[in-house]
Amino acid sequence: MSHFTHIKTRFQNLFYLEKALNRLAIRHKQEEATVPNSTSSHINLIIPQSNGYDISFCWNGQEYELVADISFWEQPYPTENFIDRIAQQYAGEVVIGESQKIGFQPVKYCQNEDGSNTLVLERWSNKN
Repeated sequence: MSHFTHIKTRFQNLFYLEKALNRLAIRHKQEEATVPNSTSSHINLIIPQSNGYDISFCWNGQEYELVADISFWEQPYPTENFIDRIAQQYAGEVVIGESQKIGFQPVKYCQNEDGSNTLVLERWSNKN
């Protein structure tokens, strides 16, 4: 019997969430979902697992929450660590993307031995 767990996240931007998953080499696919009793639709992200119990990031109207049957979890990290790793990459992608909108460019982005990330941005001023 499946018992799905819904874990709240702070992931609100599909573009940055996908970039974070790509950076972590987590294979995923998009799936269009419609809202019951509505004509609106949105995109969920599905992380396939070999046992058929896929993990989903489903839009709940405010954020992408993780939906999974924890008893069939096949990822290399426990659930909390899995979300933390994605959250760390997501935050980096948000900083890079939003900084680029105001003229900054990433110069360096690397993961340190302690698990933290280093991000260096630069912006040149044309003012004399």
